[in-house]
Amino acid sequence: MPRRDGEYMGVDSDSDISVGGERKGKGKDKTDKRKKDKAKTKATEAESDHLQAAYTWEASYTRSWDTVREDEAGSLQGAVEDWMARGRRRRLLAPAAPVRRTIIRHLVLLLDLSTSMLDRDMRPTRFDLTLQYAREFIVEWFDQNPLGQIGIVGMRAGIGERVGEMSGNPQDVLKAIADRHKLEPTGEPSLQNSIELAKSSMSHLPTHSSREILIIFGSLTTCDPHNIHETLDACVATKIRVSVVALAAEMKICRELCDKTGGQFGVAMNEGHFKDLLFELIPPPAQRALSRAAGAGATNPAADLMMMGFPTRLPDASPPSLCVCHSQLRSDGFLCPRCLAKVCDVPTDCNICDLMIVSSPHLARSYHHLFPVKPYSAVLSMADASTSSGCHGCARVFPLVALAAVSEGMSAVGRYRCPDCRGEFCSDCDVFVHDVVHCCPGCGQ
Repeated sequence: MPRRDGEYMGVDSDSDISVGGERKGKGKDKTDKRKKDKAKTKATEAESDHLQAAYTWEASYTRSWDTVREDEAGSLQGAVEDWMARGRRRRLLAPAAPVRRTIIRHLVLLLDLSTSMLDRDMRPTRFDLTLQYAREFIVEWFDQNPLGQIGIVGMRAGIGERVGEMSGNPQDVLKAIADRHKLEPTGEPSLQNSIELAKSSMSHLPTHSSREILIIFGSLTTCDPHNIHETLDACVATKIRVSVVALAAEMKICRELCDKTGGQFGVAMNEGHFKDLLFELIPPPAQRALSRAAGAGATNPAADLMMMGFPTRLPDASPPSLCVCHSQLRSDGFLCPRCLAKVCDVPTDCNICDLMIVSSPHLARSYHHLFPVKPYSAVLSMADASTSSGCHGCARVFPLVALAAVSEGMSAVGRYRCPDCRGEFCSDCDVFVHDVVHCCPGCGQ
């Protein structure tokens, strides 16, 4: 019997029978279990700390609301304006030395219209956001480059589709991407077919103009019929500059396209970064340096003279007549100085004699990239400030008390000084002079 009881106890040691020494063993098991749980908790915490230390980029997102400070009235408007001013100030601190640039530009915008553009990692979708930023890009691009032309090419279903012809009229380019339903994403993109289509549309361009391709690419694959490296070599031979703004991740072929052709490559991290990458491509790119051994006169066709015509503007009260660009009856318009053909808008190329028709304000506006306004220096303290109490541009009163700790080229007293005329301007006038006026109102340079 004792032996059988011992066997019984050994088999079912977890039963609820009150046997001597059983409760003690069960308490010991619970204690060991608690120790194991504590050890697991400590191991989990240690692993969590290790992961947190490994992903150090996450530290910038912790308690990000602490960086926003309210003003005396309890408003966040001042903090938002300060954040925007910092971004604009970083752009103005770029080198302002005179650089040789091409003022007559031809750009083909390649839009990814594949199914990957329907992803919602960028709100509302990649496709809708791309169309919105593309419209803003086109308007600003023509404002800064009035003598340039833009064409639109779509990438979907494994082919390159011509969406809009090369045109110097921003309204025609915007009209090409106005209908969203005609650009509905489908299929896979093809980088090679689209670049070949864009390259063929720029084969007839003169040598004094720049040839550029801007690709907005949201896919991680490309469906190409042949070797895309042959297309890359052809772009290098024809001096076509390819720039890529990727919405998903970096691809090796996209990086090679930009590096070998002298373009820019970037991966958009969010909606704001996407727009910044696009707008960085608005200023004309610097021309490549030519080798002295080959001879500048023989290898530099950009130094040749080019023919332009300044048209005669017709008043609104003139008799209606047909234009050569749309074949519509209109009263206003411009007359070509060579063949007297009527066109609707300038700058453009005459459809009859192929003369480039520009207006003198457009030509003068294109030269501000060649002679940029010198960046204003930030006044660091009230001791360095002048006796003037208001901005030299808008006469707004400067703050009398220094702001909090600032960085990134910002002024603690809200003053920015021209290095030539020593005039002091506020941050808004600083950006307005460099982005819009392109001429210092104090010294006229």
